[in-house]
Amino acid sequence: MSVNELYTKYTRVWIPDPDDVWKAAEITRDYKEGEAVLHLKLEDETPLEYPVGPKSNPLPFLRNPDILVGENDLTALSYLHEPAVLHNLRVRFLESNHIYTYCGIVLVAINPYEQLQIYGEEVINAYSGQNMGDMDPHIFAVAEEAYKQMARDERNQSIIVSGESGAGKTVSAKYAMRFFATVGGSANDTNVEEKVLASSPIMEAIGNAKTTRNDNSSRFGKYIQIGFSRRYHIIGANMRTYLLEKSRVVFQAEDERNYHIFYQLCASASLPEFRELGLTSAEDFTFTSLGENIFIEGVNDADDFIKTREAFTLLGIKESSQSSIFKVIASILHLGNIEICSERDGESCHISRDDVHLQHFCRLLGVELQQMEHWLCHRKLATTSETYVKNMSSKQASNARDALAKHIYARMFDWIVEHINMSLQTSSKQHSFIGVLDIYGFETFEVNSFEQFCINYANEKLQQQFNSHVFKLEQEEYMKEQIPWTLIDFYDNQPCIDLIEAKLGILDLLDEECKVPKGTDQNWAQKLYKQHSSSAHFQKPRMSNVSFIIIHFADKVEYQCEGFLEKNRDTVYEEQINILKASQFQLVADLFHDKDGVSSSKSSRVNVRAAKPTPKTPNREHRKTVGHQFRSSLHLLMETLNATTPHYVRCIKPNDVKEAFSFDSSRAVQQLRACGVLETIRISAAGYPSRWTYPDFFSRYRVLLKKSDMMSADKKLVCRNLLETLIKEPDMYQFGKTKIFFRAGQVAYLEKIRADKFRSACIKIQKTVRGWLQRVRYRKIRKSAITLQRYGRGYLARRYAEFLRLSRAALICQKQYRMVRDRRAFLRVRQAVVTIQAYTRGMFTRRIYWEFLMHHKAMIIQKSVRGWLQRKKFRRARAAAIIIQCAYRRRLAKRQLQQLKIEARSAQHLKKLNTGMENKIVQLQRKMDDQSKELKSQNEQLQQVNITLGSEVNKLQKQLEQARSQQAGGGQLTSLQEELDRLREELQEALAHNKKLEEEHGTEKQSLQQRVEELQRENSLLKTEKEEMNQIIAQLSKSSEDGSSVSQKEATLQKELDQERQRYQNLLKEFSRLEQRYDNLKEEVSLNKFHPGHRRNPSNVSSLESDSNYPSISTSEVGDTEDSIQLVEEMGVEKAAMDISLFMKLQKRVRELETERKRLQTSVDKMEELAKRKGSESRSPTSETETADLAYDSLKRQELETENKKLKNDLNELRKTISERASQNNSSNELQDGYNLLLSQLKAATEELDARKEEVLILRTQIVSTAEQQGKNNHIESENVPELNSKEPIDKEEAAKAYHGLTESKKLLEAQLQTQSRQHKDELEALHTQIELLRDDIEKKQEILNYMSSLSPEAKVEYSVQQEITRLTNDNLDLKELVEKLEKNERKLKKQLRIYMKKVQELEASMAAAQSSRSKPELIRQVTVQRKEKDFEGMLEYNKEDEALLLKTLITDMRPSLVSATVPCLPAYILFMCIRHADYINDDQKVEALLTSTINSIKKVLKKNNDDFEMTSFWLANTSRLLHCLKQYSGDEAFMTQNTSKQNEHCLKNFDLAEYRQVLSDLSIQIYQQLIKVAEGIIQPMIVSAMLESESIPSLAGVKPMGYRNRSSSMDTDAGGPSSYTLEALIRQLGQFHGIMRDHGLDPEIAGQVVRQLFHCINATTLNNLLLRKDVCSWSTGMQLRYNTSQMEEWLRANNLYQSNAAATLEPIIQAAQLLQVKKKTTQDAEAICSLCTSLTTQQIVKILNLYTPLNEFEERVTVSFIRTIQNSLQDRNDPPQLLLDTKQTFPVLFPYTPSALSLETLHIPASLDLNFLIRV
Repeated sequence: MSVNELYTKYTRVWIPDPDDVWKAAEITRDYKEGEAVLHLKLEDETPLEYPVGPKSNPLPFLRNPDILVGENDLTALSYLHEPAVLHNLRVRFLESNHIYTYCGIVLVAINPYEQLQIYGEEVINAYSGQNMGDMDPHIFAVAEEAYKQMARDERNQSIIVSGESGAGKTVSAKYAMRFFATVGGSANDTNVEEKVLASSPIMEAIGNAKTTRNDNSSRFGKYIQIGFSRRYHIIGANMRTYLLEKSRVVFQAEDERNYHIFYQLCASASLPEFRELGLTSAEDFTFTSLGENIFIEGVNDADDFIKTREAFTLLGIKESSQSSIFKVIASILHLGNIEICSERDGESCHISRDDVHLQHFCRLLGVELQQMEHWLCHRKLATTSETYVKNMSSKQASNARDALAKHIYARMFDWIVEHINMSLQTSSKQHSFIGVLDIYGFETFEVNSFEQFCINYANEKLQQQFNSHVFKLEQEEYMKEQIPWTLIDFYDNQPCIDLIEAKLGILDLLDEECKVPKGTDQNWAQKLYKQHSSSAHFQKPRMSNVSFIIIHFADKVEYQCEGFLEKNRDTVYEEQINILKASQFQLVADLFHDKDGVSSSKSSRVNVRAAKPTPKTPNREHRKTVGHQFRSSLHLLMETLNATTPHYVRCIKPNDVKEAFSFDSSRAVQQLRACGVLETIRISAAGYPSRWTYPDFFSRYRVLLKKSDMMSADKKLVCRNLLETLIKEPDMYQFGKTKIFFRAGQVAYLEKIRADKFRSACIKIQKTVRGWLQRVRYRKIRKSAITLQRYGRGYLARRYAEFLRLSRAALICQKQYRMVRDRRAFLRVRQAVVTIQAYTRGMFTRRIYWEFLMHHKAMIIQKSVRGWLQRKKFRRARAAAIIIQCAYRRRLAKRQLQQLKIEARSAQHLKKLNTGMENKIVQLQRKMDDQSKELKSQNEQLQQVNITLGSEVNKLQKQLEQARSQQAGGGQLTSLQEELDRLREELQEALAHNKKLEEEHGTEKQSLQQRVEELQRENSLLKTEKEEMNQIIAQLSKSSEDGSSVSQKEATLQKELDQERQRYQNLLKEFSRLEQRYDNLKEEVSLNKFHPGHRRNPSNVSSLESDSNYPSISTSEVGDTEDSIQLVEEMGVEKAAMDISLFMKLQKRVRELETERKRLQTSVDKMEELAKRKGSESRSPTSETETADLAYDSLKRQELETENKKLKNDLNELRKTISERASQNNSSNELQDGYNLLLSQLKAATEELDARKEEVLILRTQIVSTAEQQGKNNHIESENVPELNSKEPIDKEEAAKAYHGLTESKKLLEAQLQTQSRQHKDELEALHTQIELLRDDIEKKQEILNYMSSLSPEAKVEYSVQQEITRLTNDNLDLKELVEKLEKNERKLKKQLRIYMKKVQELEASMAAAQSSRSKPELIRQVTVQRKEKDFEGMLEYNKEDEALLLKTLITDMRPSLVSATVPCLPAYILFMCIRHADYINDDQKVEALLTSTINSIKKVLKKNNDDFEMTSFWLANTSRLLHCLKQYSGDEAFMTQNTSKQNEHCLKNFDLAEYRQVLSDLSIQIYQQLIKVAEGIIQPMIVSAMLESESIPSLAGVKPMGYRNRSSSMDTDAGGPSSYTLEALIRQLGQFHGIMRDHGLDPEIAGQVVRQLFHCINATTLNNLLLRKDVCSWSTGMQLRYNTSQMEEWLRANNLYQSNAAATLEPIIQAAQLLQVKKKTTQDAEAICSLCTSLTTQQIVKILNLYTPLNEFEERVTVSFIRTIQNSLQDRNDPPQLLLDTKQTFPVLFPYTPSALSLETLHIPASLDLNFLIRV
């Protein structure tokens, strides 16, 4: 193309600018070739005439189209030049905040000076396994490329990280090593990757320091080789270091620091273990305070020191060695503080012996103080004949001291690096390695010395290697595409390298000058001028004779010669080294001992030896200069790099003030030139930089084709014909094997033609559309005018008609108005007349009425007065009559009294009185006769008894006399008397105690009654409060309408339940991982080690080794947490969330009832024990009568105890009823009924207690009578007095009897009182329980009230309805529980009845068979057949020896295809039938062995087939089915609700396998997790291609120019390119998964959860790739993505999986697709995006907007202001910090209980399984 075609009007160009380096402008007039001026317009509309000349001022650079701005790869730009590169980097860095950009094979990394969330493990996982050009530029992409090429090409790799100080080299190298540690982690427990990462904090501490450019600048270069095994796992590492900046130890510039380790140690000096170091603040030491600033903002040296020590420990460096290292570091600080005092002569110096720092230095290094003091101020000089000691001046001594400090630090640095390498090395053979080179970039300062010379020399070598590698790659690409190869001229810096390292080069002359005894820097400079003045890369400054200039590839650098010789020699005096070699500390001595036979690559120095009789030649190592060593190590490094495949990372420092996301163009250009990025651009631009594949070119530029050309099937031919038509110069493009190669600018030209084509098409479309719109508008206006005319005329006609109607109506209204007006006047007059008449007549009538009224009232007054006078007269007369009557009656009474007195004195009256007394006397006489007869008979009996007793007394007297003769002074009478007194006292005490107990009982009863009254009052108050609460709630419920709190509560409960399940399943997952790891270690040990004799393997160690601690079979009732959760699932999630509180209440109530049962059982046991004790105390072997009485008493007590238990049971039932009523909380009436029931029960219990008291008294009387009978039989033995005194012993006997009787009665009363007390306590507890329940009820109602007060009216109605539903549910549950109890009792009785009936029938059948066996033998077969049908209960019997064969057939050798045509989950049913038989025969060992072996066998099979989806799905279905069978037939009522009666009969009889159910549940979770892992591994490679790359909607996706990375060597472009998947393939694979799970009988709920997890994986992987790929963030991709997600949703609906919440997991990617499609301009658009993207985080939204890329010029980029608006709108969101989704996240799995409808007795076992040894039972 000619200049006239390119530089036309509106073309945009770049012109130089002194401030911004390059400035954008636009051509305002077409340029004609040969003109001297180019007319431009700047971006601020300022006109400019740009001078153009053929040599001095060439035409300005052309700008790239906006569509290409912000590209990931700079080589994708159409115009490749410096301003285009700089602008692209600036736009990506400032507008999109992208710090990484590709430039061919180079990754350009710009330091953001801010922590970015782009280095997490999820980002590593996203880049792992991806092609380099598929993802956005990243350091992880370079690391993945190196790792992939190492594995594919089996060639070692290198990553070369370079850049200025502060550009981020160390951080980039660290992240690359982190990627390798994560992706290529060690296969065993050596944790090599952790050690590799742990070396970073150590090397940063001892090798990094703060500079003016960087707070953490690496002051050395390092090359880390990470070794990999054949399986590409990290097995070891090795580190090489280069050119440590030792001068920093003794000198730092202003605002700089020494190495971090010094400040870390000073910050931790206060720790106890570091007090012996004698350190204080870093400000107190010379070597750490020269920079005048010891702190770094945002850095805590003490915390960093802790990390450094942890890294030392992780790398295996012992605590003693660490302590020695810290001593050496501290000694360097003390060495710097040693004060060297000058003598008066100025030629000598001395050090004070009292110098504290010298003492610390010698003590810490273990050297002699006097020697060190002497040799710090003196030196030895050796000649051929003699050796003498020379004094040093204070300056010389200071220099020697500083040299010693540098030497010590360098030795310690080398020692630490050596031990790090020892820790990282491995004995395994290294297959390959990846090296990471972190080395200084090109440097130029105002004063450049020896260090900058070495650094720039190293960069010259690296740049040469870089240029040759780039050239080689370009050559390979051309040859691969079979394009004619033309030599590309590129910059070769070999002359500059020869200037430095060739013979008689700069380094050779420097070494030669160092060998001269009196060589100086000036002499060396003169030699340089003389030798190299003719070199093109060497110049002499005009104004200096002690400096020189080298023209490097990046820039000219002037070096000052001062100090070159000293730094190259690196002199240290040998006497001081010898003192250190003699240190008493082994580590210090080892630091300075030479290593024999090893040529060190470290820094060397010239040693001056002590005097010897015969001087020896100095050690060869000490003759090596620093320059020579650096050149050797650099050559070794280059050999290593040349033997590897290099990958380049160039770090750019955007500004010098360390400001976040600030871009200084001049500094960036300077570094781009220095690091070789622009050279890469130049090499690419010299050839064919733009490259398109034939399909991409055809897709992009087919709009330029004619319809006839597009019909051809050969796309290559079509593209060739098109280019020949469009581009006339054949040299501007080349046709390769798979690609088309273009010269620079040709793609921009094609884009311009394409844009023009689109523009003309748009103009034509606009013209047509606008004409059509105008025609439509004209027709609409014409139609509107006609319509308006029609309506206008109609309106006028209607208005005239209305006028006529109004005129006629006016006349009518006038007529009517006049008539009404006159009529109203007449009526008003008439009404007035009538009113006057009425008032007049009323006045006359009222007058007549008042007259009559006055007459009537006068008559009433007269009547009253006359009546009062008559009554007064009557009262007076009646009073007089009464007085007269009283006087008369008194007189009569006096007369009658006198007459009675006279009659009383007469005898006749006495006779009447004695008549009654005689009758009474007769009666008494008869009674006395009867009593005398009775007394006589008793006297006779008494006489007989006395006679008997007399004879007995005589015998006793004789015995007494004999006893008295034998025992002098002993009297039994006295003892009996004392015994009697004691018994009386005890009797009195017992009576008093009994009375006291009765009083206490009465008091307690009274207090209990008072308490009951208080409780009743409190209850009434509570009822009142409850009624008030109910009224308030009712009022609130009336005013409420709807609410959303229930859904929130459901969501919260569901979330908590999911979190709990997630934690539990994560623990299971970790257990599985550890178990797998354990198995792997066992296999590795078995392979690596051989022990003679018997080797114990997992099978003969323990059958339970693979499963830790399987529980034994337990017949006790054990709660099953999973079963409880299962009930919740059966109720449904919503109902469970609604009634979960009720569910927990029921569980709590069950536990309370169990506790109450245990307490009652304990009470009963205590009562029985007490009864037994009483029975044993009351027993006495006296006589048969007493035994009978005691037996009767025992029976009576047992009856009383039975009644007492009955009362307890009634009381417990009463308490239970009260608790249930209180928990139901129905209404106040029901509570009142409960209280009435309580009072009535208490009253009945009290009456029953009174009755029992009476029975106790009767029993006491019987006991007393028994004691009397006993006394009658035995009282003779205790009689010791003569017959005359026999009455006293009888009294004693009676007293003893009474005492014994009272004692027994006292015990009975005590027991009764204790029982009564316990009853009262129980009643009191019941009342307390009732109070607590009522209080809880009030609190709950108060909470409900408070909650409802905060709700909206709609929510209040909803909440009230919900509460009512809950209450009704509680009532239903209580009723259901009652019904279940009754049904359970009924089933129990029926079952017992059936058993008895069966036994009876079997007995009758056997008897009938025995009787008829002789006559009817044919009946035996018939009976046998019936018995076989009757006895088959769905069980399978097997011998113990056949267990291994059974498991081998059903599990180990089982294939899903063998049982595909049978019942699903057949192995699970067979195993359960075997378990049922073992349970039936009550063989616990058999059950335990079978279950344990089954679990172990399933684990082994899954381990063997760990990547087989079909096998994993098969065993997940069978394991879950076996778990469901154990639940269904466990006998638990919760799992029997859906069973048939026959299935209920098949329940397990003897064992409770609840704990094994838990083990099987855990195993099911592990299998589920393995199934998910297998499925995700299968679909993972398909997701990105199917969801983002395949064209589901044909011809929609656009294609943009691709850069070098899209043609990376990691992409297999041969053989059709990488395999791609379509959406149909992905959906087909999902359908295959679902079909397999359905065929295996897996529960639909579990299959839905599997699909949900896979959809989450699809969503996370797709969204992560979308967030990391700029090329797919476009409108067309959003359309494709939305279509793909709709297809996925349609698949869910077609397979009835939409309810599994799988579609909800696609919400983030759906919103991302919508975000790509919506408008992104105005504030309203921003608000719409914020409301739309609720499932995306703020970071994700901003990232997508930054990545949004228009595919043509008609689309617009998202502006920075719009993105800021989005950020401001979303700043209140509390989003997680990570950018990417976690693809490893797993939802908690839930196994719902699904009972089987299959009857076990009908199960058919196919013969193909060879299970003939199983017997159907």
